[in-house]
Amino acid sequence: MPEMEEIIYFKEPKLRNPYLIAAWPGMGGVAIIAAKYLIEKLGAEELGFISPEEFFDLNGVFVQNSVVKEFQFPENKFYFVEGKGSRDWIIFTGEAQPAANGYLLANFVLDIAEKFEVKRVHTFAAAPTHIHHTKKPKVSAAVTSSDLVGELTLYNINQLKEGSISGMNGLLLGAAKHRNIEGICLLGEIPVYTTHIANPRSSKAVLEALIQISDMEIDLADMDKWANDADKQIEDKITQLKDSFGEEASGLLDYFQRLAEQTAGEEQLPEQPSDELLQDIERFLKDQGEQKDGH
Repeated sequence: MPEMEEIIYFKEPKLRNPYLIAAWPGMGGVAIIAAKYLIEKLGAEELGFISPEEFFDLNGVFVQNSVVKEFQFPENKFYFVEGKGSRDWIIFTGEAQPAANGYLLANFVLDIAEKFEVKRVHTFAAAPTHIHHTKKPKVSAAVTSSDLVGELTLYNINQLKEGSISGMNGLLLGAAKHRNIEGICLLGEIPVYTTHIANPRSSKAVLEALIQISDMEIDLADMDKWANDADKQIEDKITQLKDSFGEEASGLLDYFQRLAEQTAGEEQLPEQPSDELLQDIERFLKDQGEQKDGH
């Protein structure tokens, strides 16, 4: 079990029936965008942090005006929110996926959860699929026990029947199960061609699902503008693709067109694009100016 002195507290509030949200960077920025939005909109206060030295390797230093700057490790920080709905919240964000000792880090996070008597842990993740970037993403969920499956059904949230959840957003759920802590991971669809591009639309979808199952009170209106801005940037790049490459880009443009015309009931495209085509699409979108995980 981790040594608790690795966790430094700024405050130790008395929280009311709290839930925990934990998020790290991942595909589409789905998890970290959602968590940071909550921190900002709910006016979360700093709770504490986990010392980062055991989880990251540094390979150099920065120099400014001939002076070596202090080391800057990625942060592992906790926040808390009181009085927003029927419960209080703890929100954890990791600035980067750990380079080592991921399971140890997961248990540090859960030590905080147990200290404050957290009843349930939530994580978010992305589910890459063949969906147009302007379409509303579906949300599915994985849970730590069969007892929670009925809750998903009650709120019409799809179940992730099989598969895997990579990175810390998945690992934390496994560690929670091992410690008999309830856990739910909400996975938002993202287009397979934007796994390295920020996707606020998917982040909003997982937050909408969270609101349903947890009675959280938060306004998500600002995410609509952010999602629309992201869509416009992609559409501008597709127009540039059409204007600049014409017939050379016909395969990519045809793929976008078929996605746009896809009906809600269709699970997949009639003809799946090749991996090379998908790589070409994402490479083009990134080369034209990758969107940032922020707004």
